[in-house]
Amino acid sequence: MALNSVIGNALSGLQASQLGLRTASNNVANVNTPGYARTELAITSRNVAGQGMGVQVRGVERITDEYLLAASVRAQSDYSAAMARNGALDRLQAQFGGTDDETSLFGRLNAAFSSLSAAAADSAETVSRLSAASELQSFFDEAERLSVEMRTLRNEADTRIGAGVGRINEILKEMQDLNTQAQTLSANASDTSGAANRQVELLDELSSLIDVRTQRQADGRVFVSTADGVSLLDNSRLNLEYTPAGTGSYGLDFGEITAVVSASGARVSLTHNITSGEIRGLIDLRDQDLPQLAAALGEFTAGAADALNAAHNDATAYPPPNTLTGRDTSLVGGDVLQGSGAATLAIVNNDGTLVQQVAITVTGAGFTVDGNAANSITDLVTELNTALGANGTASFTNGRLSIDAANPNHGVATVQDETTPSFIGGRGFAHFFGLNDIVDSDRPAFFETGLTATSAHGLAPGGVMSFKVLGPNGARTADIDVTVAGASIQDQLNALNAAGTGLGAYGAFGMDANGEISFTPSAGFEQYDVVVTGDTSIRTGTGKSFTSIFGLSENARMSRSEGFEVRPSIRSDSMLLAMAKLDVTGASAPGDLVVSAGDNRGGQALASAGQVKRTFDDAGDMRGGQSTLVEYGSRVAGKVGSVAAAAERQETAAAAVKEAADIKRSDVEGVSLDEELARMIQFQQSYNAAARLLQAAREMSDTLLRIV
Repeated sequence: MALNSVIGNALSGLQASQLGLRTASNNVANVNTPGYARTELAITSRNVAGQGMGVQVRGVERITDEYLLAASVRAQSDYSAAMARNGALDRLQAQFGGTDDETSLFGRLNAAFSSLSAAAADSAETVSRLSAASELQSFFDEAERLSVEMRTLRNEADTRIGAGVGRINEILKEMQDLNTQAQTLSANASDTSGAANRQVELLDELSSLIDVRTQRQADGRVFVSTADGVSLLDNSRLNLEYTPAGTGSYGLDFGEITAVVSASGARVSLTHNITSGEIRGLIDLRDQDLPQLAAALGEFTAGAADALNAAHNDATAYPPPNTLTGRDTSLVGGDVLQGSGAATLAIVNNDGTLVQQVAITVTGAGFTVDGNAANSITDLVTELNTALGANGTASFTNGRLSIDAANPNHGVATVQDETTPSFIGGRGFAHFFGLNDIVDSDRPAFFETGLTATSAHGLAPGGVMSFKVLGPNGARTADIDVTVAGASIQDQLNALNAAGTGLGAYGAFGMDANGEISFTPSAGFEQYDVVVTGDTSIRTGTGKSFTSIFGLSENARMSRSEGFEVRPSIRSDSMLLAMAKLDVTGASAPGDLVVSAGDNRGGQALASAGQVKRTFDDAGDMRGGQSTLVEYGSRVAGKVGSVAAAAERQETAAAAVKEAADIKRSDVEGVSLDEELARMIQFQQSYNAAARLLQAAREMSDTLLRIV
């Protein structure tokens, strides 16, 4: 072997050993650096004409496994989605509390019924009455607070979605710059591991926001797409756009996450392409979890108010109040209601003796008052005024029916017929109009209107009802606008159900015997959602839209929890609490005692209102049907708890999968200090050997020179 060959072998060994030591020390220095994958020196023997000429360094290689990386990225996305949902739902569940928690929503209602029971036991005891009114108000205040909390959580989720989209754009922009850098380094045969490590670090963060797939190119670039294949970064980069709504209001049509996908400016929605990650968790929380719980809370709160009002309207205070003023029914004077049964309206002296009674019968086409037909609500008022004569007056203004006793020493009371009680929209006469409600609301609490399909809809021309149709995967399938049509409710239903211009391709709207409108999906479209996104129709004389009156919009149903209060007059004067009951028959005559101070039948009915079977509508994904208020409250509590528990289990499971995937990935990519120490010793020894070989070559050279 020539002396030059010896020196060449020694120098190549020194160079390789130096690079090896540098690689190992770099691994040690980055043992805890996120996204860092260990590197190894790639060397091979160098041969010239069949003779060994030392070693050749091919480069520094990152030790990775693309399959393990992909598994880790997917696990990170699933974990982030679960964590986003669980954090908010756990917070909400803590706000709701349990049925045995005295300060919870359910505990407050139990306390209110206990106070009502105490008041019923001694109807003359003022403290119990005041306590009952206060406990009831506390219940409705808590329901409002929880509803506001859910709106706040929706707004927070929406804000975080906007921030997440902004961060995605920043990550994609940096990865695009890194792609350019890696491509340049690769073309120059330089080390690309630094750029690659940063790419992976950004990819890990990106996968926590949305689920992605990657393709590493031979030149060091990384292409990124959504899990279902929509390209986010290749030779060009998508810029995602999203504008937070700034509010978590129910029924709000939140915007889509979009991007311009061509030079022509064509824009597509990417919302349904995001199937995991923190943003998907927040979208599901905002659009599914919280609205469903808000719907259940709204139905429960409205059911509580309605159950209490049903008992209170069939009872009376002692002495009866001088005036009964009903709720805002969203009806107009020309409306003709349908129903059945009978009720009695009475004018009563302050001492409880009867002054006058009026028989009211509900028919399939209106009413009769003392046997005289009254088709519309205006006709009803006219006949009531005729029947009452000098003893009282009736009026219907802004949707509210009011009945006044003319003499300030007289009061007004109503009672259902014991044999054939009156029903309009499933409620008694006084209950339907809310003449003696204990709980009032500034918005519709129930949607059984008592109208028929042939009733005039009363909508001003030009109004538009807007709907969106969401497919099973949440993708927006269609946007449909339906204008005000015809004159009757049936005309409007026909327009809504039209196959071409309405929603007929997806299902049909129909009205039941109680005057409530509901949507039934067509076969094959059971998993589709039809959602009201806007409504400019106005029912003349009411100021309310068609979809809000009939409870077709999410806002109309979900926001009900925020509108209830115990009537201020009852809270300020507990004697107006209806603890007695009107005791009249067809044979009762003026001067008969029909209301007594010691009567507690009304109070007993109020106290047992939570145990009376009633019909609840479907709310979110909770099925309706017959149930007592207490039973339904337990279902709502169970629903909140089960949703929160399921989210917690999902996060725990996702965390376990993520941990396992990260461990497998770390086994390949991670730095082992023991292994790196062994490599450093190995390269140190090889360096020493190469140095000794070089020293030997020098000594040989010196010896030869001396000989010469």
